[in-house]
Amino acid sequence: MSIEFGWWNKDADGRKYEVSAVVHGGNIQWTRHQGHHTPWEPHAPDDDDRMRLIYEAGKRLPRRLITQKQFDEIKRLSAQSGPGAISGRTRRPGPTR
Repeated sequence: MSIEFGWWNKDADGRKYEVSAVVHGGNIQWTRHQGHHTPWEPHAPDDDDRMRLIYEAGKRLPRRLITQKQFDEIKRLSAQSGPGAISGRTRRPGPTR
């Protein structure tokens, strides 16, 4: 099950853009778009974005929209650095055939 979070930020020029963070399968996919009719593009999150993701997830926890286990996973994934999708789990080789 994927969980989507979204919020608005401002860039250095003062223009608003929307940030979306989708948590699914041990990854966080960060995207953004500016304006209503613009395509979504990859977003390199900074520390403020990671803190905002934890804050937004924390608001959903008391309302039971996410579980404590999902919240802990989001906190763990947010601690990792790197742009775009953040791999939270290493790829494990499947069974040999």
